[in-house]
Amino acid sequence: MALERRGASIDIVSVDKQYGIGPNAVIALDHIDLRIESGEFLCLLGPSGCGKSTLLRILANLDHQTGGEIGVDAAGWDVENAMVFQDSGLFPWMDVETNVRFGLDTRGVPREEARKRVDEALTLVGLTRFRKHYPHQLSGGMRQRGAIARAFVTNPGMLLMDEPFAALDAQNRTILQAELVRMWEQTGKTVIYVTHSIEEALLLGTRIVVMTAQPGRIKTIINVPFTHPRDVVTLQAEPEFGKLKLDIWRVLEDEVNRARAEMAL
Repeated sequence: MALERRGASIDIVSVDKQYGIGPNAVIALDHIDLRIESGEFLCLLGPSGCGKSTLLRILANLDHQTGGEIGVDAAGWDVENAMVFQDSGLFPWMDVETNVRFGLDTRGVPREEARKRVDEALTLVGLTRFRKHYPHQLSGGMRQRGAIARAFVTNPGMLLMDEPFAALDAQNRTILQAELVRMWEQTGKTVIYVTHSIEEALLLGTRIVVMTAQPGRIKTIINVPFTHPRDVVTLQAEPEFGKLKLDIWRVLEDEVNRARAEMAL
């Protein structure tokens, strides 16, 4: 899978997204300008309805902006992007190995190359022993690892993740956060990660983009000062972690309250 290569770089220029027309139109994104560097782990943080997932879907080509441009430099990667959702999306009638290989089969990757790439991906996420298991035989955390392996195996320039650990219990979430950081450090993929959690953004990200309540705009961008390799468990005990968490909440608090007030109307 050529894991030594770095990820894609992305230029988002004046991107807008509007749903509907006339007086009932909803502006989801308003003039988003953002440069995402190759190999960066960028977290999108904001209140519900601020357009985080909308921006991710646009980057994944699952939706289209109504204004602005997006440029992606993914030269050398097999595919431009891969996406991981809250639900693993594994096909229940396929075992883990077949699920992970699915994207390679649809692209006509030769069988021997596909086998090697699947082996690498399963090793990366620690599922080699469970390759012949079906999704119903796996825990929620293991299913999400399978989804991550399926994303990695296609050799994408960027990995798009929409709250992939939100449905997991606290212990599994912590384990998968640590494993995701390890995989990112090992592969150098560009990761764009949507979360509602300040703690998760600080544990995972190199930068945090804080978005406003609807219409979604960029309120501020925070550089995360913690170095790599990063231990997501012990990091939370650092005084600077607690201070940054409070500082970010102060930035986010007004937007969360505004979003709640608008939903109550």
